[in-house]
Amino acid sequence: MSHTLFISDLHLSEDTPLIRKRFLEFLAGPCRDADALYILGDLFETWVGDDDIPAPFNRKVVEALNELTSSGTAMFLMHGNRDFLIGENFAKACGATLLPDPTEILLYGVRTVLTHGDQLCTDDAEYQTYRKQVRSAAWQRQVLALPLETRYKMALDATTMSLKAKQSKTVEIMDVAPQAVTDLLRKYEYPRLIHGHTHRPARHVYRLDDHSCERWVLQDWTTTRSGTLRCDSEGCRFVPL
Repeated sequence: MSHTLFISDLHLSEDTPLIRKRFLEFLAGPCRDADALYILGDLFETWVGDDDIPAPFNRKVVEALNELTSSGTAMFLMHGNRDFLIGENFAKACGATLLPDPTEILLYGVRTVLTHGDQLCTDDAEYQTYRKQVRSAAWQRQVLALPLETRYKMALDATTMSLKAKQSKTVEIMDVAPQAVTDLLRKYEYPRLIHGHTHRPARHVYRLDDHSCERWVLQDWTTTRSGTLRCDSEGCRFVPL
């Protein structure tokens, strides 16, 4: 049966070789039978710019992604809160299409909205201010003009600050805000919603204005667990890997 796969939050890095190995096996295996693969953000733990593609770790991932698209599986990429500097050169090297966040698609007859998910965490005002800054085209141009080594240090500092900030935030603040979710569902006239970011895989059902909607939260990948969301004409379901 024709089907499409969705993943997010792999956070690939040289510190997680097992996750990269599992991801490469996923690309060479289950993905080859899919119509398309959607990567909804945070494929990498950090991404400092497309001029870093030649780095051995990155090059291996890009080559595997390109092999998948060359085999006939379409691929779509969305920025996450860690890899927002991925650009068109990366997409071209992979044979993929970069998507704006959010994006609406028609998925086997069902209107479906895709987003990374971080913009739905509106209760975290501090993070939303940071997100607005780093998604700014002017800020990105300035950063990408810096030497690679400087950007590596900036990425490391940002990760350290993020981990420290999380220690003082409640679980509720770091999750999606219910009002932000319902606003998005109403804006797009009650679609299916698929996102990642929160690392809380689940299916949520909403009853809004006499309409039924579902929200799928994608599985984050760790050394002990990984998974994909498989959607076809009969609906969606989680598939462990």
